[in-house]
Amino acid sequence: MARTESPLNALEIYLPEGSFPLVEPLLVTHRVHLTITRSRVSILGDYRHALGVRNHRISVNGNLNRFAFLITLLHECAHLLTFIQHGSQVASHGKEWKSHYAAILHVFMLQGIFPENIRRALEDSLKNPAASSCADAELMRVLRQYDAVRDGYCLVDEIPAGGQFRINGGRVFKKGNRQRKRYLCEELATGRVYAFSPIYEVFRLP
Repeated sequence: MARTESPLNALEIYLPEGSFPLVEPLLVTHRVHLTITRSRVSILGDYRHALGVRNHRISVNGNLNRFAFLITLLHECAHLLTFIQHGSQVASHGKEWKSHYAAILHVFMLQGIFPENIRRALEDSLKNPAASSCADAELMRVLRQYDAVRDGYCLVDEIPAGGQFRINGGRVFKKGNRQRKRYLCEELATGRVYAFSPIYEVFRLP
C-alpha cells in the first residue's frame, strides 16, 4: 500500500496537548522526513541521517500513547542533533547524545507537558538514559499507565512464576526464573527457552 503524505500539523493528534509548537521547529529547521509506522516489537522509533539528496528521516510507532510517542520522537531528534554536530565520530548513545537528549527533554519538562509521574520517571531516567526508551523498565511502566486498556494484556513481570502467556503470533510460553535483566521462558510447543524483557507486553493465560 502506498504511503500517504500529510501536512505536519497532522502530527498534533499523536502528541500531548501543547507540545506541537515545540516539536515543529525541530522537524522544520532540519528538514526531517517523519514517518509514523505500524507497531514494531523491537523498536519504538528510528533515525537515519541525511544522505545525498535524501533528508534526515525519523520513524515512530503510531500505536504509542501520546506521551510515549513524544518521548520516542525526542529520543530520535537527539540522534539528529548529535549527527549534525558530530557526524558519525561519536558513539550512538554516548555522552554527546545524552547531552542533547537531556537538553531537549528539559525544554518540554519546563513547559509542563508531562504529568508529574512521567516527569519524575524522566528525571530518574536522565541520570543514565537507556539506548532505547523501551529499555528503561521504570519509565515504560509509568508510560504504560496512559495506554488504552486492553483486557488480558500485561507485562511479563506481572505474570507469576510458572504462569503461561501468549505473544503476538499465537506462541505460548511458561514463565521461568529471572536471570539478570530477563526472564527465561519455555515455549510449550517446542520446549525451547527464550529470554524475555520484564516489560514485554503479553496476553495472560488462565
